[in-house]
Amino acid sequence: MVAHFLSIKTVLYHFNLGVGYSLSYIEAIGTVFGLLCIWYASKEKVFNFYFGLINVTLFAIIFYQIQLYANLLLQIFFFAMNIYGLYAWGKPPSNNDGLKIRWLSKPQLISTIIVSLILIGILASFINPFFNTLTIIAVKLMQLVIPSIAMPTLQPDPYPLMDAAVTILSIVAMVQMTRKLVENWIVWVVIDLISIVLYANEGVYFMALEYVLLSAIAFNGMLEWVKAVRKNNRD
Repeated sequence: MVAHFLSIKTVLYHFNLGVGYSLSYIEAIGTVFGLLCIWYASKEKVFNFYFGLINVTLFAIIFYQIQLYANLLLQIFFFAMNIYGLYAWGKPPSNNDGLKIRWLSKPQLISTIIVSLILIGILASFINPFFNTLTIIAVKLMQLVIPSIAMPTLQPDPYPLMDAAVTILSIVAMVQMTRKLVENWIVWVVIDLISIVLYANEGVYFMALEYVLLSAIAFNGMLEWVKAVRKNNRD
């Protein structure tokens, strides 16, 4: 029963937009929890990370089923960052080490931009061997538990620059969110806009519409945190 419910073949609704898109229950639920995570993060609620944990777990199951094992490994990283976020945001105020909503300092901002651009350029140049290596590692690890898992057919990435940008910027944004840095929302907006273009190019218009909503929530989060950081500076 649980396996059936978590299967991407168990369709909730089929959309006829573009080439058509079948939305499974697991993807719908995972997306809802992702939206809740972002919404409550914008409100500076520590329990947003619980929604994040459910989101990345469900999406890891999806990536397992569609054999995107490199993306599955990235979900493990995001799972760990959500655990860290719970710890960092949940410490008592007396031990919080000044963890309040704030901007990066100018030197930190410049270095973050430079390092991010360099890493995006490197990953875009080597994205196929990078994700192929992650896939091989993931398969080898899973074969220790499920020997029947076969290596999927590895295909070249059609959008290396955009996929590299989404990968690197997602890591940057997640780290910044756990440290309550306003810039994380700006980075999420950039990620969402890139994702809209990616999914629209693939004809998956429902997914593109999802990211339109995500970008709106992220933009609202930025406005909320800008207000909060101004209040912190006045106090």
